[in-house]
Amino acid sequence: MNIIGIMLDSFRQDHVSVYNAGQPVFDGVPACRTPNIDAFAQECVVFDHAYPEALPTLPVRTQLFTGQRTLPYRHWQPLTKEDISIAEILNVEGYVCGLISDCYHYRAPGMNYHRGFHAYRWVRGQEYDPWTSHPPRRRVDDYVNEHYDDVWRGRVAQFLANTETFRQEGDWFAAKVFDEAAAWLTHNRVHDDIFLWVDSFDPHEPWDPPARFDTYTDPDYRGKRLVQPLGGRAEDWAQPEEISHVRGLYAGEAAFVDHCVGQFLKVVKEQGYYHDSVIVLTADHGHPLGDHGKFLKGGDRLYNELLKVPFMIRLPDGEGAHRTEALVQFHDLLPTLLELIGMANNATSMHGRSFLDVLRGESDEHRQAVITGYQEAPDRCIRDQTWSLIERPIGAPDELYNLAADPGERVNVIDEHPEEARRLSEAFGSYFRLGSEMGTSGVQEKGIQGKYELASGSVA
Repeated sequence: MNIIGIMLDSFRQDHVSVYNAGQPVFDGVPACRTPNIDAFAQECVVFDHAYPEALPTLPVRTQLFTGQRTLPYRHWQPLTKEDISIAEILNVEGYVCGLISDCYHYRAPGMNYHRGFHAYRWVRGQEYDPWTSHPPRRRVDDYVNEHYDDVWRGRVAQFLANTETFRQEGDWFAAKVFDEAAAWLTHNRVHDDIFLWVDSFDPHEPWDPPARFDTYTDPDYRGKRLVQPLGGRAEDWAQPEEISHVRGLYAGEAAFVDHCVGQFLKVVKEQGYYHDSVIVLTADHGHPLGDHGKFLKGGDRLYNELLKVPFMIRLPDGEGAHRTEALVQFHDLLPTLLELIGMANNATSMHGRSFLDVLRGESDEHRQAVITGYQEAPDRCIRDQTWSLIERPIGAPDELYNLAADPGERVNVIDEHPEEARRLSEAFGSYFRLGSEMGTSGVQEKGIQGKYELASGSVA
């Protein structure tokens, strides 16, 4: 059985229509249209509750590639010589392995994420990739406002220089990545078993979609084209109309990525891979767009807009397509794939646990709770299908949200439901807070077992 993985970096779950019924996420920004992913989802097992085990980009890839946790002890770092990746496992089992990506963090010297692949192709120029060294011909001032300092102006300038030759839609990064991936699949159809990992850095910022997809912004907007938002509180660097414009650019970028996925899947189907392959489509995380006041990823932004991702798996011939409430994490994927292809004995030392019974429709349960966060940051999020607990460092109040009643996570109900906060907090010991700025002090002097033991209104 062939394995094809599709990673869409920073793709929010609520910007995929199958998850939100095509409803607008923000006032003034039309709903993002994703007809190709939606059509693909009809033949998939679609997960509503799939989460990264730790953030951001490279810790997520480590989880997916190795089936191991990263939160307690792994930060942004290369694959080590001790790590054993999916490509290395499948390589010795007779698979021909390919990696196609414009995620330039893979390509950085010494990162080793391409180890074990028979072929790997890098599409250059994304974000601040030092692909070109000449200044851009376009005016940087048209893409920044007065709040951008020299560092951020330089980053925008690098992106503008990298993309100044883009004219046709096929010049954009996502189109190049999926064209390369389609070509690799076509040329390698002669092999009995293949593994292809397609990793599109879009819709990661900067957001500068082709004109045909740049239809989510206000046509009367006359301000700067802020393709690269600043981090932190939006009100500190942007006016309301600028915030809306940036959100529209993101939606346009996401819609273009959906188009490129659709073009790729046509080739996958034409080459017969729909009959003999398992196909996984997901994102590493979402992206805060000022939902809780802040833009860009960060260890303190552990809400749905960052944590909830599209996650769907198509079995050969679309067998057993359904939607599931099962709670899974990314380090569960590799053990699942290995069991699916009859190699479960390769996963016995992995932290992840196979959810093959969920794929086969035999169960709608997997994990009781999940924990996530940035290894270096003090904050942790623990959640199940209904409740989300955000543990803050000492001095900042913890937060509890009822995800079913309050998916926007606007009302902190920790004083009303301390028993739910305590239950979630006790699901994971202090081990999962070690290695961060929280350390052992962040679980309060009482320790994990003693949190939230007081009466409502007096949370420990």
